[in-house]
Amino acid sequence: MSDPYETTEQHLERLLRCALNSFDLSDTTVDRLGTALAHSSALHSSHHSSVLHRETYRHSYLLSDGTTLTLWELVHGGGKDVPSPRRHELYDDESDAQLAASRLAGSHWDTPALGDDSMRDDLDALTLLMSVPPAPLPRTYAPDNSADHARRVLRRAENGDRPGAATADRLRAAFAHHITQVFGRQYRVDGRDAGFTLYEHAFLLLDGSETSLWEVEHTATPDGRHMCEVYDDEQAARLAMEDRTRIC
Repeated sequence: MSDPYETTEQHLERLLRCALNSFDLSDTTVDRLGTALAHSSALHSSHHSSVLHRETYRHSYLLSDGTTLTLWELVHGGGKDVPSPRRHELYDDESDAQLAASRLAGSHWDTPALGDDSMRDDLDALTLLMSVPPAPLPRTYAPDNSADHARRVLRRAENGDRPGAATADRLRAAFAHHITQVFGRQYRVDGRDAGFTLYEHAFLLLDGSETSLWEVEHTATPDGRHMCEVYDDEQAARLAMEDRTRIC
């Protein structure tokens, strides 16, 4: 619910400050939010278990031009068995928020760590990590500001060997895209759990050709924060995950 003592300006400032991925919001969205006159917030969905607490909130804004804009806030943290700080993420598209929520429920938290003694040994874990996934279902491309989506994926990449200017130039011609979660598992890295998820961002270009970006999202960082790495091909992305897990 909306805080009756919080102005719309204060509300937006708080959301953008708390969100780990606020830089992913497009410049157009941020500019439009700057004209917000009023807002309303409501709990959209929630999930609570012993390992994960997750809520999704819908924030609706009335803009000065009479139109409305919606932000989806994903708030998540560990349950009683897996305590961790609450983290906030913001999305301007409901499907992106749903994808992020499914990532949490299906990979980083609900899947047992492969490094546990009760699970398979390290060799089996490495084999699983590098295994070829089953054939995907036929893609259904959606024209949805795809060039801007590609720009945001490349912008959040933190790896030094991320795709360069040539790839960025080519993706300016993207007019439709499709996102698939290819892989999601949790591993023991340096004595603690770390989640790894691999996404394929497939793009259909104006000339009819197709190309993909491969995004690795993981928490194998010193402070446990989420980190995104982006690669031109799947094999490079999987090799990067192998390197991060440090399985010998």
